Amino acid sequence: MHPLEAEIRRRIALGGPMPVQQYMALCLSHPEHGYYTTRDPLGRAGDFITSPEISQMFGELIGLWAAALWHAMGEPQSLRLVELGPGRGTMMLDALRAAQVVPGFRAAVDVHLVETSPAMRAKQVQTLRKLDVPVTWHESFEEVPAGPIIVLANEFFDALPVRQAIKHFNGWYERMVLIDDAGNLAYGISNEPVPLIEHLLPEKLRDAPVATIFEWRPDNLVLEISRRLVRERGAGLVIDYGHTESAGGETLQALGNHAFADPLITPGEFDLTAHVDFQAFALSADSMGARRHGPVTQAQFLRSLGLENRAQALKNAAPQKAAEIEAAALRLTDESRTGMGSLFKVLGFGHPSLALPGFEG
Repeated sequence: MHPLEAEIRRRIALGGPMPVQQYMALCLSHPEHGYYTTRDPLGRAGDFITSPEISQMFGELIGLWAAALWHAMGEPQSLRLVELGPGRGTMMLDALRAAQVVPGFRAAVDVHLVETSPAMRAKQVQTLRKLDVPVTWHESFEEVPAGPIIVLANEFFDALPVRQAIKHFNGWYERMVLIDDAGNLAYGISNEPVPLIEHLLPEKLRDAPVATIFEWRPDNLVLEISRRLVRERGAGLVIDYGHTESAGGETLQALGNHAFADPLITPGEFDLTAHVDFQAFALSADSMGARRHGPVTQAQFLRSLGLENRAQALKNAAPQKAAEIEAAALRLTDESRTGMGSLFKVLGFGHPSLALPGFEG
């Protein structure tokens, strides 16, 4: 038995069934046995691959986006460029390399990486060791110092623990993880309905049928980021997979070795994620007075930033890699039902005075 499963079983035996949110948090972030705490899950040898690992073009376009935004902000002499959950540091490295064409931007930037995983921090240190800009690591966004700010989050929010509730004939009950009669980890429900859930439910779910599942995340981080962006005249970019309108349905899933798995089997060995509710995210940003852009699909956003032109320039510079570059561009913008270009959405938000690049179309 995996040590984390033994710990989860011990906690359930002592305290009773635990909410899905707590189970997901333990699986991902337990200080000794959590999925992200103990490994580098990225790449072909890992459990999944992210857009920055597919092609340098992704990070380069994000870097030029940030440089254009810095110009729109009035070119502050000191800028906090923040990335939440920066993976191996690949996107930041590519972004700053591309931004060399705007020397004033590079000179103004202090990089701030919000990362809780020791394993991933080690990878980031290795990737970014030759950067000629200051880099600081933080355990939380709240540690980032005040000042002009740009926040980037690529595939970060989908890994934040999600709460789940199930509709019953007499209300909504929180979904729990328990040990069933056969001795297996299984789903159950709380003893009492979720308090004040009517304030969280989208209008369309007020009369949802029995057995409907509703997922939500506490919006503290979204609110704090939005507050900072409005106060410090900054902007942020969220790129993640999810839905543009709040709706019912379960999206919690486990992924390992590039294949789906049961979230309750071998906790700590698989990545757990759930779709981002972009409508809920946008409403939280709105409540802080932020100006919102999108969401648009990743395909729309990257094309608006000039992905085709960048791909052509790379192919001209390295004709022997033309097929590889073309395949990567197509993968990033694949608009089939499950393709990255349509499944992933991009939301921009920030100070009301700022019009963000990439959302004009």
